[in-house]
Amino acid sequence: MNGFVLFLVACQVIDQDAINWPQWRGPLGTGVSMQSHPPLDWSSTENVLWKTALPGKGHSTPIVWGNSVFVTTAIPVGQKLTPKMSGRPGEHDNAAVDSEYEFAVIALDRETGEIRWKKTLHREIPIEAGHVTASLASASPVTDGEFVFAHFGTFGLYCLDFDGNTKWRRDLGKMHSKHGHGEGSSPVLYGEALIINWDHEEGSFVTTLNKRTGEEIWRKSRSEDTSWSSPIVVEQSTGPQVIVCGTNRVRGYDLGSGHVVWECGGMSSNVVATPVYANGMLYVGSSYEKKVLIAMDIRGATGDITDTPRVKWTRTRGSPYVPSMLLYEDSLYFLSHYQNMLTRVDGPSGKDAPGVIRLAGLGNIYASPVAADGHLFITDLNGTTAVLTHSGVPRILSLNKIDELVSASLAIAGETIFIRGESHLYCIGRKTKR
Repeated sequence: MNGFVLFLVACQVIDQDAINWPQWRGPLGTGVSMQSHPPLDWSSTENVLWKTALPGKGHSTPIVWGNSVFVTTAIPVGQKLTPKMSGRPGEHDNAAVDSEYEFAVIALDRETGEIRWKKTLHREIPIEAGHVTASLASASPVTDGEFVFAHFGTFGLYCLDFDGNTKWRRDLGKMHSKHGHGEGSSPVLYGEALIINWDHEEGSFVTTLNKRTGEEIWRKSRSEDTSWSSPIVVEQSTGPQVIVCGTNRVRGYDLGSGHVVWECGGMSSNVVATPVYANGMLYVGSSYEKKVLIAMDIRGATGDITDTPRVKWTRTRGSPYVPSMLLYEDSLYFLSHYQNMLTRVDGPSGKDAPGVIRLAGLGNIYASPVAADGHLFITDLNGTTAVLTHSGVPRILSLNKIDELVSASLAIAGETIFIRGESHLYCIGRKTKR
């Protein structure tokens, strides 16, 4: 490949990153958009380019490609049913099953916010309604610019084209989540492969499918209970690996064969946060019955690397639970449980840089932090986003509130931010272009 072609390929990668947010955790899988320049101030009216009402409820991140924005949703339909609680007896933090639901993907015009199409993919009365803070459409879709892949877990895995035509559907079974708290792991794409983590209480597995046909390439059983963590794919010298976090082990699977290349213990149960990776270093964390954050060098790793020199550092305080970590350059940011205490450490060393920062003005946080253009964006459940500097000592520049709850993580693409509230999708941008 000559230098000019390499230059063109590099420009295409930069272009894609600059204008698109194709998956959960963004173009790099780290929560960062490296080429975007979003606004730093907004409200329910200021710098709102458009605001579109969405039917139903979904906590999935919007994905953006070209002039299209896609969201998933679960819409109650038909007559109300006699409420039936899901989960174990005595658990009262779950929603009641009281309706049949319609599971759908919605495509919007990026410039205007107009709904181009809504594709209903399935209707069913759920066996679990999930936690009261959750939704039945919590897994984020993913796109390669040609197809959109929507994962509703128990209610099916779907491949659609950009016109809303269903190309294929797969039924992977019925998922029974721990405590009846619901489902939420998002799919990931790599080349022609679509990877799904199916950790639940009855027969967990990870599987890779052909993205064009839905045909299963391989499936590997997992000795795990429920996790909500999404898989990531990382490049290694021996080829790409699928990384999946679970209660018992973090494992690296060979993408081609599904063979477990390496594994590491030490996590808690109820793993929710998605791992992040850069420059050979993998960061995983959880915070349920114990707090733990582990950094490991997985370059060339094989076998069981628990308690070996490959584990570079661990922390037992301030670890993430619901929101995933943010890896910006060499800085690793994570929230304590789902509270408004942010920690930044130097990723390779684990040293505080500067350590814990209290996010005054924010409450409980379910959305994962994102970053672009030297700034962090952290959104709490009440719809307030703190914009912080990515500097030696991060400081809050602004607090920006919309008038509805926000559980979904933000998407940053180009000069706009997409915020999925409980009832609307907001497109935030400067009224005057830079």
